[in-house]
Amino acid sequence: MSFIKMAVAFIAIASVFILITESKANPQIDIMGGYDLIGICINNCAQCKRMFGEFFEGHLCAEACIQFKGKMVPDCEDINSIAPFLTKLN
Repeated sequence: MSFIKMAVAFIAIASVFILITESKANPQIDIMGGYDLIGICINNCAQCKRMFGEFFEGHLCAEACIQFKGKMVPDCEDINSIAPFLTKLN
């Protein structure tokens, strides 16, 4: 095999390895390069559930993520974005 063919083969293998590694490192980015907004939204719901426990309705938050297709992303530090999912325990 000539040097040029070996170099091209090496570059191709390295490129595939880098693409596979990057796709596993960034699970929130889909194959087409866009962000998985629904996944980010649901992850934020789970984070808020861990923070607020029984006071946060995580399932309602996740349902809203699916219904609005991730356009409304909850922020656990922004009361306005999570207010619909907070409950007051008696």
